[in-house]
Formats: sequence, C-alpha cells, structure tokens
Amino acid sequence: MIEPVLISGPDVWMESEATRQLAAVAQLEGCVHAAGMPDLHPGRGFPIGAVVACRDVVHPHLVGGDAGCGARVVVTSVARTSPDRLERRLRAAFEAPVLDDVDPDALFDAVWHTGVRAFVELDGVPEDLRWLAARDLAAEAARATATGCTPDDALGPSGDAAPYRAGFARALGTIGGGNHFAELARVGPVLDREAGASIGLARDAVVVVAHSGSRGLGAALAETWGIGVLRGADRERYLGELAGACRFARANRLVLTYRLLSALGALRDHTLRGGFDVTHNDVRREAVAGADAWVHRKGAAPAPAGALAIVLGSRGAPSWIMKGTGAAPGLGSVAHGAGRRMTRSEAVDKLKQRYRRSEVARSATGGRVICDDKILLFEEHPDAYKAIEPVIAALETHGQATRVAALTPIATVKL
Repeated sequence: MIEPVLISGPDVWMESEATRQLAAVAQLEGCVHAAGMPDLHPGRGFPIGAVVACRDVVHPHLVGGDAGCGARVVVTSVARTSPDRLERRLRAAFEAPVLDDVDPDALFDAVWHTGVRAFVELDGVPEDLRWLAARDLAAEAARATATGCTPDDALGPSGDAAPYRAGFARALGTIGGGNHFAELARVGPVLDREAGASIGLARDAVVVVAHSGSRGLGAALAETWGIGVLRGADRERYLGELAGACRFARANRLVLTYRLLSALGALRDHTLRGGFDVTHNDVRREAVAGADAWVHRKGAAPAPAGALAIVLGSRGAPSWIMKGTGAAPGLGSVAHGAGRRMTRSEAVDKLKQRYRRSEVARSATGGRVICDDKILLFEEHPDAYKAIEPVIAALETHGQATRVAALTPIATVKL
C-alpha cells in the first residue's frame, strides 16, 4: 500500500473527495510515490493538483484531457500603462489574424515535431513572431549551456501527427475555455533578488503571462487512449503523441505572449527581459528513490532545484513566481495554481446572486477582466477558487519552493 504525501497546511481548504481520489490513485499499478499539492481538488475520477510516479508503466488518464497545459512568463521593462488604451489594444491584438498566411497542414506538422522552432522556419509567419521565436530559442540554448538541459529534453521525439492533424492548426494563438487566460501583471517586491535577476524581474515592471494548453489536441489524445495501463510499444506510442501535443501547447503559449506583447508595444529587444515556460500536465522520465520512474503531473508544475516556476492566482489574487528546491516529498513539484473550491455550475448559481456583471469585470486589486462570456465571468470568479496565500505558504513550509515575487493582474484576457 502506497501512502500518498499531502503538501498542505492548517489554512489550506481541501475537499475529502480530493484526498479520496489521491489515495485511490496511489494504489494504481506501478505507483511508487504519489503527492497532492496544496491546490488539490477533485477531477473527473482522478485528482487535479497531483504528482504520481510509476515504475515501467504510464497511465494516460492521470494527464487528462488538457495535455501540455502550462504557463509562459515574459518579463518586460514597461512600467506605465493606460488602462483604457490597453484594453482597446488587447481586444485588437486578440482579434487580429496571426498565422492565416501559413499552410495549415505544414504549420501543424512543423509545430507538432519542432514546437516553437516552426515559427522561425516556416514561410508566412509574421516577422515579429519569427523574431520572438528566434529569441526564445536563443534563450533556451543559453540555458542549455548553463544547466545542461532544455525544456525539450523532457520530451522524446514526437510521434505520428496524422491522427491529429485535421483542424488544430487554426487553434494556435487562442486561449481556450475554462481557467485558461492571457494576462498582463505588475511585479511586486522582489524577495529573491538573485533569482529575480536571472529573468530581469524588477518591482513595478509589467510581466505577460499566458496560461493555456494544446487546445483540442489534449482531448483527442484522452479519447484515443482512454483509461488504461500502458507499457512497451503502446507506452512509447502514447509518449510520442503526448510530446507532439506538449510542443503544440508551448508554441501556442508563445503566440499568446506575442499577442500580449504586441498590445503592450513591447516587441523590441531593449524592452524584453527574460522569462520561462513550464508545463503542468505531462509525463516525464525522472529519478525517484534512486531509479527511473514515469512521473505524471496533472495540475502540478516541475520545480527542480534552482528552477523558476509560477503558481497561478485567480484574477483577483496575485500569481507567485517561485524557485524550486527539487524536494522529494512533492516529487520536485509545485502547485499550478490556487485550486478550485466551487464547481463551475456551483459558482454560476451562487455568484450571479452575489455580484452584478459590472462588478465581475473588475478585480478586487483594480485589474480589468476582458471577457464577453458572462457565464465564464462567474465560473472563473476569484470566489470560486481557494485563497492563494495558504497555498504558497504550504509549499514553503514543506520545503518545495521559495518565493521570488508576486504578480498582481492589470488586465486578464479571456476571449
């Protein structure tokens, strides 16, 4: 019997169904370690905010229907913004076509196999996006020189794209539904100056954050593979298809940051500083208790020692950039966000009675919410989520990560 580890604290609100699901997952075939993050909450049979290590076998259902979902952070030197002008520019940036001049089949195949590099090599890509992609690849190469690895090292080669090609190319550069968003945020006090300096963080600077996944690709993978235990050739085929979806998701987040930076007027080399991209729904081969294991993360971000990650707040609470410790109890991971405390239908029923629509289009911190879907405004209201501070405190108390800086939302886009 595997006893799961719970990264929690006295002020963390957690449902009994979430811990029951985690306990059940810990008994799956091959499981050698399971950990629940402080944002743990129930999913459709399997928990969200969990990390599960298995010897030899892979369980696709532990990744779920949003394979490759994650967050990209880009730091700028911009300090001043005009709220009204910024909202107009953000709407325009998210309505503008970006990749319509690229052959969709060629685009999908290139992104599936090479990720962000596709935007450098394909014809028809806007020059500013091509430049941003090249800049991202150069930064990855510099990190590889310093650390000996790149984000792509966690992925094997992408598998056959043919079963997933139809229609997905046009989803690149779109946010998606649910809790996904694109955001401009302002940096608070930088608590870890050395870690902050590694990406150019400075107090009051504007940071762009894109939280999205592989769009419909993840759901297509989940439908193909269902609930089961994979080993041998089937495991390798699934991991190849997962790698393609993760590369697609990373490329999608780059296009979202391109839209945000365009609206901010920050697509210039002297305006951009550093950044990072983390995936919080995937499977990776990692060392666990002295031997290789397949580490499944669903709503949990990898946070090896010294690496930066982001724990996403709600639109009414800050997100936190944190520095990982690689601590074994949480399998070198952090929470991916605050975690839901209401289902979406529950949030709509309760919060429509509590707030007017004009109130939910502004956050408690003064930020704007750019969203035309009135139901989504209530589904994703901050009251539907746990408080972020106890989540961050629990990660620190359990030695999983330390705080670097908080990011307070200025404008959150859900179009």
